[in-house]
Amino acid sequence: MSIPIGVLDQSPVLAGADAAQAVHATLALARAADRWDYARYWVAEHHAMRGLADAAPEILVARIAAETQRIRVGTGGVLLPHYSALKVAEQFRMLETLTPGRIDLGVGRAPGGTTLVSAALGTREVRDFPRQLDDLRGYLRATIPTEHRFASLPAMPAGPSAPEVWLLGSSDYSAALAAEAGLPYAFAHFISGDAQAETRFYRRNFVPSADRSAPRVLLAVGAIAAETADEAEELAAVIDLWRLGLHRGGNRAFPTLAQARAYSYTEHEREQIRYDRRRLTVGSAQGVRDRLEALALSHEADELMVVTIAPDYASRMRSYELLAGAFATATFTRASERVAG
Repeated sequence: MSIPIGVLDQSPVLAGADAAQAVHATLALARAADRWDYARYWVAEHHAMRGLADAAPEILVARIAAETQRIRVGTGGVLLPHYSALKVAEQFRMLETLTPGRIDLGVGRAPGGTTLVSAALGTREVRDFPRQLDDLRGYLRATIPTEHRFASLPAMPAGPSAPEVWLLGSSDYSAALAAEAGLPYAFAHFISGDAQAETRFYRRNFVPSADRSAPRVLLAVGAIAAETADEAEELAAVIDLWRLGLHRGGNRAFPTLAQARAYSYTEHEREQIRYDRRRLTVGSAQGVRDRLEALALSHEADELMVVTIAPDYASRMRSYELLAGAFATATFTRASERVAG
């Protein structure tokens, strides 16, 4: 059986495009992912970043769910400290009512922007995140404790089913919290790189809950696939250069492929790129599939989710198409099956 793979879309504003085109490219990719049998389509949340247009994932989820047929649609994720737990529960109860059985609510505690962004959003203290998470789950399932201040407030529209809640993270803190809360865990390999100790810690320490009786790990990975490994390397130059700008504290749009080709890298910059590449897999579809399956095995993951940024939307679409074909013919023993065996 092939390991399930999904799409994590940050709605990148690629060179020559504007934010509106980035959002419509997300919709086009979601429709294609539905046709190609991807398991999930998650949209991310970032604020005031020139290169990423995905500031309101809950709105994108509604549109994507309406334009697809079977794929699960969700957030990767809602950054809960920015919001009221009740309001998020209401939004996702509405989404579940409109598209029952297909909605995922991935939540995280990262700011998704600068400290100025957090101030503008009125962000709560990060230390309140576990309490917010408990409140959110209680509102979604109508299980708020009777002694809670807001126990009398239902999250509407009420209904028999609820979104599937995932905890997102890239640290040992999130792994421990997901295990303690009994939630499925999505680890951001594309941010932190390899962290087998954290995903394995989660699996060993998982406490069953009303959400899940057994642990489940989704590994979110960065990847670029092309017809040949050489072509994929050329496409990856754009993300290499953009990440260098982020390291310098920049908030810039994505460079063109021509700019990436012409850029004169210092040895220090080349070393930074080599370091960054530990969280990006680049190559032919077969080569990328083999590498991602190895990552899933080492992290004891049950699912993969791929985030791809390329110089243009056609190259990005083609990368996902190639990976869909490669994984469709793969065989893989999932972590839960290996553990059971």
